[in-house]
Amino acid sequence: MRYTGPACRQCRREGTKLFLKGTKCFTEKCPVERRPYAPGQHGQSTARRRKVSEYAKQLREKQKIKRIYGLTERQFRNTFQKVRSLPGVTGHNLLAALESRLDNMIYRMGFAASRRAARQLIRHRHIEVNGKTVDVASFVVEPGQAVRMREASRTNVAVLASMEQSSRGAAATWFAVDKDSFTGRMLERPARTAIPIAAQEQLVVELYSK
Repeated sequence: MRYTGPACRQCRREGTKLFLKGTKCFTEKCPVERRPYAPGQHGQSTARRRKVSEYAKQLREKQKIKRIYGLTERQFRNTFQKVRSLPGVTGHNLLAALESRLDNMIYRMGFAASRRAARQLIRHRHIEVNGKTVDVASFVVEPGQAVRMREASRTNVAVLASMEQSSRGAAATWFAVDKDSFTGRMLERPARTAIPIAAQEQLVVELYSK
């Protein structure tokens, strides 16, 4: 089951900003800064513990990455199972697969302020891939495919606001966006250096390899 509660509660649990609320994470006073400990009645006592096991570190890293991309436990594990036999570094392949999801691509291209908002756009059939409407957030975008907002959806206020905010960010190297036509295209699979996620994906590989 996908988590639908307060986004900031997840950030507090991981002890760092996960940027689950899009641009609001930059404009609002973050609860992680005001209460730098896990939520719940035992949160402060947990923060005082010094020794953390290797398993706990691996589990927390897995939970952090899973929450950043908004996946359920089953979705995350299935994604790992698909990439573990691929050539290359398994951890890098895992992040590349997560970045290739349609909901993440919509977010990265600036059409949505967060991955949660991107999933809503997809479910409401606002998105086309190579001219065909796609309403599955886990759809895997391949290099060369074009992701586009449907013409009838281009006046959406939330979409326009998100695109305005995204225009101030740094340009990506593995996808291109044409804001005039509301179209983005994946140019290549993202390399690890091109994925702006502060994560130790190797710990996840170690966790699932046990």
